[in-house]
Amino acid sequence: MLRKLLIGTALASGLAFAAHAEDVKEVQMLHWWTSGGEAAALNVLKGDLAKEGYAWKDVPVAGGGGDAAMTALKAMVAAGNYPTASQMLGYTVLDYAAAGVMGDLTETAKKEGWDKSVPAALQKFSVYDGKWVAAPVNVHSVNWLWINKAVMDKIGGTEPKTFDDFIALLDKAKAAGVTPLALGGQNWQEATMFDSVVLSTGGPEFYKKAMNDLDDESLKSDTMKKSFDNLAKLVTYVDPNFSGRDWNLATAMVIKGDALVQVMGDWAKGEFHAANKTPGTDFLCYRFPGTDGSVIYNSDMFGMFNVPDDRKAAQVALATATLSKSFQSAFNVVKGSVPARTDVPDTDFDACGKKGIADLKKANEGGTLFGSLAQGYGAPPAVANAYKDVVSKFVHGQIKTSDEAVTELVKAIDDAK
Repeated sequence: MLRKLLIGTALASGLAFAAHAEDVKEVQMLHWWTSGGEAAALNVLKGDLAKEGYAWKDVPVAGGGGDAAMTALKAMVAAGNYPTASQMLGYTVLDYAAAGVMGDLTETAKKEGWDKSVPAALQKFSVYDGKWVAAPVNVHSVNWLWINKAVMDKIGGTEPKTFDDFIALLDKAKAAGVTPLALGGQNWQEATMFDSVVLSTGGPEFYKKAMNDLDDESLKSDTMKKSFDNLAKLVTYVDPNFSGRDWNLATAMVIKGDALVQVMGDWAKGEFHAANKTPGTDFLCYRFPGTDGSVIYNSDMFGMFNVPDDRKAAQVALATATLSKSFQSAFNVVKGSVPARTDVPDTDFDACGKKGIADLKKANEGGTLFGSLAQGYGAPPAVANAYKDVVSKFVHGQIKTSDEAVTELVKAIDDAK
């Protein structure tokens, strides 16, 4: 469908942007980084490009999961109005590449040695048909707990190593009159948490089979049913006003001490950073209980479009700046993620960042680095959207039982394939 919509737009793009006498010194970027921590991280890149004389034109589309931004991008591209680059996730990059509207960064990639420094898992989504079409910005992982340390100390809590430990910890917070679990009731947030629940419940091999391979028997299994049972337990610890809450507002609940814990990707750490909070002193970062040793990842990528010649110099400058070691360190320190290059030292990272870098290295080497289904790296967008829809309906009571949820999940994924 995307190919049919976009395949005829290359000519329109060429007509829309008549070549100028000299290169356009402007970077037009579509993104959904609008929270405090995200905006601060993006300012690092804006500053780097400003030093090279490039003006930055923001096309921000709020919404943490990026769905609204991708709708805006589709409309822009269909009109032949290509941005210099767009923040994109995994399979979406490949969809646009298959539609023939992406640019070619291969020359820059060879010059900068990306093939040696960018993990193979990321190259799967940034290289299409032998050509680099996107610049990976970072590696996020989603199987984290973010805990307010003062609340943790108040209730006498300790790091939960198992799912049962986690439930016991949430019970302590509830007994102390603190909201145990901060959650935003949006489908991508709920599904992101469920990614971790599935890995915790079934283990690494099960997660890969169910969430990356879409193995029918795994999706139908009692283990998946138990995963939904465990999700149902967690939802009982959420405050009644969670529906529709943005993810960064849920993070703010933990920062302020209004809630004990949030299950969220490490972009949440960017909010703690923006609030001048320090790991170990103000907050704690643990892997979701039962998932230590594995990393469920996603990666923000700057997908580069097939822009006219007078805008290509700006695109190359953006790509080169994005994957420079200095930017990879400075940006990811602020964003909460870890570098998309494996040769960036962890010197400037805090304790959570150092753990994230070490965990990624271990998971990459050990075969326990898995794409997040909720975040667009486990399966193509149609499947991911079907998954998020079923999980959200279960969380909000539209699907009543775990048996029904499993049946609906299998059907939704089959229909989406």
